[in-house]
Amino acid sequence: MQVRSLQLLALGVVAGAALSAQAAVVGVGDSSAGWLGYMNVFELPENGGGYVFGSPWGVDGLRAEFNDGAGTLTLYPNSVDDPNPFWYIPEGGPGSTGNKWMDANCYHEVSDGTLSGVVVTFEGTVISNDFTSAHTATIWVKDFAPDYSSHNEMIIPLVPGPFSVSLETEPDPARHVQWGFTVVGANVWITDVGPYGNAVIATGGAVDTCPGDLNDDGFVDDADFVIFAGAYNILDCSDPSMPAGCPADLNDDTFVDDADFVIFAAAYNELVCP
Repeated sequence: MQVRSLQLLALGVVAGAALSAQAAVVGVGDSSAGWLGYMNVFELPENGGGYVFGSPWGVDGLRAEFNDGAGTLTLYPNSVDDPNPFWYIPEGGPGSTGNKWMDANCYHEVSDGTLSGVVVTFEGTVISNDFTSAHTATIWVKDFAPDYSSHNEMIIPLVPGPFSVSLETEPDPARHVQWGFTVVGANVWITDVGPYGNAVIATGGAVDTCPGDLNDDGFVDDADFVIFAGAYNILDCSDPSMPAGCPADLNDDTFVDDADFVIFAAAYNELVCP
């Protein structure tokens, strides 16, 4: 497959686009938002890294798990539920070693032309990422040819905090526009995945580019901390007695809880907001 990689963006930097292009902003969404899965399987790098096959894959089989109540999507290292030596050395079981390099893609796709010829911006919030060096996670937008033989892409690393990645798509309604997440690395037997870490992404609405600036003064500082502390442990932002808009609900899950604190703490002392 031919890939024309346009640019690797740093976290939070939006790609430049032609001024004449229209724009569309897409988000993460919960388990009901039409997620798809695709797996590309390779030999291990020490075995030459050759491509073995690619196939649609169940989202849960990717080890992508939704918690709609908490408003999160958690990505884990891939674990194939098959002890065959094709997948594991010497075979699947506790303590085994992965025998394939897995490129696990969890994504949305639009193929009706509504996102063709526009700047598509994928926005959201990464709550945490503690994957070890054995696995790499990325965020991306891709624009595929009608037969999927080639594509344009914008990719950024998956790191904690708000993200925004943009791609100007080709003006061809037969193309396929995708956005989502990829986890790459050797497969791991299910009982052994814990030490390899995971990544947690908020499935609520995208937050702004300066999360934690609760008083909108262009800084994240002690004044914002006072506001956040006053709102912490608001368990239902829909309660009419709560502050209007529930400003400290940074992942838009209608609660102000530990997940919001992680986002706020990452932004604290950001003395100049973009």
